[in-house]
Amino acid sequence: MNYWLLTLTFLSVNLDFFFMLIFLLKKYQMSKVMVGYLLGNLILLILSYAVGKALLVFLPEWLLGILGILPIYLAFHDDDDSDDDKHHRSQIISVMLTYLSVCAGCNLSIFLPVLVGESMAHFLMTLVFIGALTLLVVLVIKGIANVPAVTSVMEKYGEKLMKACYILIGLWVFWDSGLISHVIAFLH
Repeated sequence: MNYWLLTLTFLSVNLDFFFMLIFLLKKYQMSKVMVGYLLGNLILLILSYAVGKALLVFLPEWLLGILGILPIYLAFHDDDDSDDDKHHRSQIISVMLTYLSVCAGCNLSIFLPVLVGESMAHFLMTLVFIGALTLLVVLVIKGIANVPAVTSVMEKYGEKLMKACYILIGLWVFWDSGLISHVIAFLH
């Protein structure tokens, strides 16, 4: 398990949602935002892992390295995610549904290739690690939500940083899965 890759993946997939977190933290209690965001992340991670394991039944891991094309594609594809807030009586459910509606597609397509080769033990460690990052991010966003310099940098460079991270993740998946070594061996 590569913690740097998991951190980069988490940050890049959630970068656009960090703005939404600022608004959610102003609207709802911080504890409710934390739980809703955590639940949304865990749901998408479990789905990504389950789909990846199902694919491994039929295909070798190195061939699934081709899934690295998904994050690279997303880097060059305009994001049409809706920033609409989904209203619900429960603050936790509202945050979770907002997160799922805004980030489901990106999370599934980015985390699936990253998690596809993980053992169950590593996946459980990944859930704990990403869970901790999720809670930490909420605390950090709460602390810096009103700093104008942070908001300005995110507005100016956030999209480009996210796209660069997606490309790096895709290239890592190509390498880590063994796809590149199989292609090189095939060409020789």
